[in-house]
Amino acid sequence: MLPFKDNIPTERFPLITVVLIAVNIAVFLYELSLEAVGRLDSFFLQYGMTPHDITHAALQDPRSLPIYLTLVTSMFLHGGWLHIGGNMLYLWIFGNNVEDSMGRFRFVVFYLFCGILAGFAQIAIDASSQVPNIGASGAIAGVLGAYLLLFPRAKVTTLVFLVVFITVVQLPAVIVLLFWFLFQLFYGLSGLSGSSQEVAYFAHIGGFVAGLLAIKLFTLGKHMVHIKRGYM
Repeated sequence: MLPFKDNIPTERFPLITVVLIAVNIAVFLYELSLEAVGRLDSFFLQYGMTPHDITHAALQDPRSLPIYLTLVTSMFLHGGWLHIGGNMLYLWIFGNNVEDSMGRFRFVVFYLFCGILAGFAQIAIDASSQVPNIGASGAIAGVLGAYLLLFPRAKVTTLVFLVVFITVVQLPAVIVLLFWFLFQLFYGLSGLSGSSQEVAYFAHIGGFVAGLLAIKLFTLGKHMVHIKRGYM
């Protein structure tokens, strides 16, 4: 499944969602310039979130970037066109309505909060990994979890791949987002058998669960009429 729009209008221009997308794209363009001169790997090592470095923070050189900041900086790094394209598509489709539900300031805090918890979820699963984790997926997973509770009956226009056939259908958000979560859960659990994975599935799972658990707190007293409209 590949969603590309929903049917829930926003009451305000989604400024923070647009800014987050713009910042991610700007950083990605900078990454391309680093790749051209062979400096991209060192950039990822410095600003990506490496579980081993987090769990050994006490041994860090005090003159370097505080290692816990990489839980935030890693959210704005991406490993390729498909990586950033997919993440920004999901952020645009689902982020604008979640931002609308809680307001701009709360949305910034919510986004970073989910991204940080997503990072810790991945650390809990593979604390010894020395591979830098990069991507906005954990934070965006939190947005998806929030959207699931706020607008479960929203219609999401989705590209569906059926073996050799491709079709476009409108599906309830609850189906699209639960399918996405179960996909992450299946591959995440399958990776526990010891096979190496390039995707940090438990960051996605952790971010999604964080969004589910935190959304009511972040929308407390905010735009409740608009939230209920998603159930129509």
